[in-house]
Amino acid sequence: MVKILAGRLFVILAVSVVFLATEVFAAPQPKAAWVRGARSRLAKSSKWNSKRQSSFTSGSACVETSPPDFKAPKENVWARLTDDEAAAVAKWLFHQPELNLTVSDKAGEWDNSLLLVELMVPNKTDVLAYIDGNATVPTRYAHAVLDLRATEEPTYTDILVGPIPVVNGTTSWQPLEYPYTRKTGGSIRSLDADSDSLYSEFIYKIGASIADITLDLWGGTALGRENDTLDIWGIDPVWQYDGKLTRWDTFWNLPVDEFDAETLLPLGLYFKSDVTGRDPSKWKLEGWLYNDIYYPTTDAFRTAYYSGNFTKLGANVEGDWARTDQDGPVPPMDDASPPLAVAPSGPRYSVDLEEQYVEWMGFSFYLSFTRDTGLSLFDIRYKGQRILYELGLQEALAHYAGNDPVQSGTAYLDTYYGFGPYAFELVPGYDCPNYATYMNTSFYVSETTHTHINSICFFEFNADYPIQRHSTSTYVAATKNIYFSVRTVSTVGNYDYMFTYTFHMDGSIHVEVRASGYIQSAYYAHNADYGYQIHDHLSGSMHDHVLNYKADFDIYGLENTLEFTTNVPVTENYIWSDHPRNTMKLRRSHIENEEHGRLFWDFNGQTQYRIVNTAVPNAYGEFRGYRILPSDQAIHLTIQNSSNLVNAANWAHHDLMVSKRKDTEPRSAHPYNGQDVYDPMINFDDFFDGESLEQEDLVVWFNLGMHHVPHTGDLPNTVFTTAHSGIQFMPLNYFDTDISHETVNMVRIDYDGGKNVTKVKTFGQEQAVCAVDLASQEPDLDGYKGDVVVRKFPYDPNDPYFETDSIV
Repeated sequence: MVKILAGRLFVILAVSVVFLATEVFAAPQPKAAWVRGARSRLAKSSKWNSKRQSSFTSGSACVETSPPDFKAPKENVWARLTDDEAAAVAKWLFHQPELNLTVSDKAGEWDNSLLLVELMVPNKTDVLAYIDGNATVPTRYAHAVLDLRATEEPTYTDILVGPIPVVNGTTSWQPLEYPYTRKTGGSIRSLDADSDSLYSEFIYKIGASIADITLDLWGGTALGRENDTLDIWGIDPVWQYDGKLTRWDTFWNLPVDEFDAETLLPLGLYFKSDVTGRDPSKWKLEGWLYNDIYYPTTDAFRTAYYSGNFTKLGANVEGDWARTDQDGPVPPMDDASPPLAVAPSGPRYSVDLEEQYVEWMGFSFYLSFTRDTGLSLFDIRYKGQRILYELGLQEALAHYAGNDPVQSGTAYLDTYYGFGPYAFELVPGYDCPNYATYMNTSFYVSETTHTHINSICFFEFNADYPIQRHSTSTYVAATKNIYFSVRTVSTVGNYDYMFTYTFHMDGSIHVEVRASGYIQSAYYAHNADYGYQIHDHLSGSMHDHVLNYKADFDIYGLENTLEFTTNVPVTENYIWSDHPRNTMKLRRSHIENEEHGRLFWDFNGQTQYRIVNTAVPNAYGEFRGYRILPSDQAIHLTIQNSSNLVNAANWAHHDLMVSKRKDTEPRSAHPYNGQDVYDPMINFDDFFDGESLEQEDLVVWFNLGMHHVPHTGDLPNTVFTTAHSGIQFMPLNYFDTDISHETVNMVRIDYDGGKNVTKVKTFGQEQAVCAVDLASQEPDLDGYKGDVVVRKFPYDPNDPYFETDSIV
């Protein structure tokens, strides 16, 4: 996936969920300053239709709704700062003279600015006394990120501001250090402080120095002008060897229309640069690479090019093969209306929009949404008993490989760009059923609040198979498999990630991620060992997607153990057999300490991994627990000791990792880990320092992902059906029986020996008898909108405008 490093680092976005009431907003206003400085962004403006609903819609007369007075039992302590609180924090920080902050739309490369303001998620230690008892709500603090560039050694600096709400004389700020393994006052160097100069003073000048060659090769130039037909960008993170910063960049054809196909159009010319320090005059071009031949200088490259013996390779040019519109012969009967799901009784779940709290069939949970990781769930309970305190994404890695330096040097850590800022409006009837309930999310960036309309959805669905069935000579019984899902989609660069958390009637929880969108391809030349040739001059560049998650289990309390139950082959002698018998047995064990807390899925799936509470057996003496089992490919990083990442993503090397939960270890990753890969803000290896894991408060860190070797079927877009990974948490000896038998959505059909039905027994499920207006079930896609933006400093809620942003 492409991440373009330019402008005022538009990727540093602050996110806090804000669910806004629908309002009629004014006409579009000029775009925010942080957008103007960003390169290759897409934007659109429109009015927000005040009739657009943020909840389910249906034309059926018999639709019922959630109780209007439904309220969460507690305040959502993980949700957000309010608009007023975020604005007050920003205003207060601008009045602290020691910070020397400049308003973002006026800030240059040698100014300090405020990048992020969001709620500092409270420590679990402080929260439990409130949500499990009668303690008051934990004191609230804000987390802010400062972009400190008014120095020769610029940094990103995390600070803690509070208490909230802001009160002059009471509120203060301090460096935020305790959640990180790096102890440098919440600061890490910034490699992005001169991103504007990088292009205007260096990259585009290099493009201009060979404009005659690029015109001859591809009929275009990359000069930083509006009429450019070529683009230049390269590796992420930059090489950080021997005290110097080294870039590799390459040329790409630009699309000629609205389709976002640039990552399919590499041109095969690369250049190396030393960009150490903040003085562009000291940055140096160090060589060119073309057709697997290295030229140490521009003169050497130019001499070879005009020598008469230079081999010119073909170009990747956009065509219908790279566009996402319908193409090719229409399949038989495909133009007829496809099957349509409806919810005749409306939502069978309840949502408190203000507190972002949900209940469904005994399950309950709170939502949180952040700039870095997007959607997370907190305090997941079944019938009041907590199963998980926290469940959510931590980081997503896309690590490429290739015989060229750009593919070899690319290892995107996507929280750097943020999943929250690119969680755009979902498409009803496509991303989610049209009858789903939709919620808005908001994030704070550069003194503005952006609202993504309808960017989270909730819905029930009837699976295409029953949750259980059985047939005999006298009856058949089956139970409908109704499940409940929470979903969001984030388009980070060229990839669209669909995140779904699903709850099932048997008490199991399913975590899934799917990937679609455009691949980041490579130029096909001498690189058959790194991918298939998928078009004229195009390689499906091999890469691993590894997405790390946190699952903080609380099985009947905070004291839990990770138990293994392994099927082992054995040869056994039995008193009832004259001969030894080859068979298998169960071997039970558990992890004693963190020295053994990093694991791989067992050979042949022979081991059950489950979180249990050994102090709370069930009625039969077995430990109550939840099993952890991949439902689809769940991988770890293929590359060992990555040259690109060093210590920045040590969570990617195993499938499953278990550590003792600490308030000082809330995250496995940090969005700026790539700024110093040798000494990142969070080195995950430091979590594993030998502490006991027996009956402790445990956190399970697990990886989902795909080994992706793109093929012709990835053109124009990768498909969700195959780019898919998931994991299940399943009750194992947790309940005394299968709790899905509590549902009335089942039937038993009795019949006699002649196969005549003698009785149809139902169990109280309401039958849908009302007529469904199918026209009303079709989504109103003309109402699709972009962001609603409200300026925050100075705070003016009556001055909104609209834009939808992309980083490609």
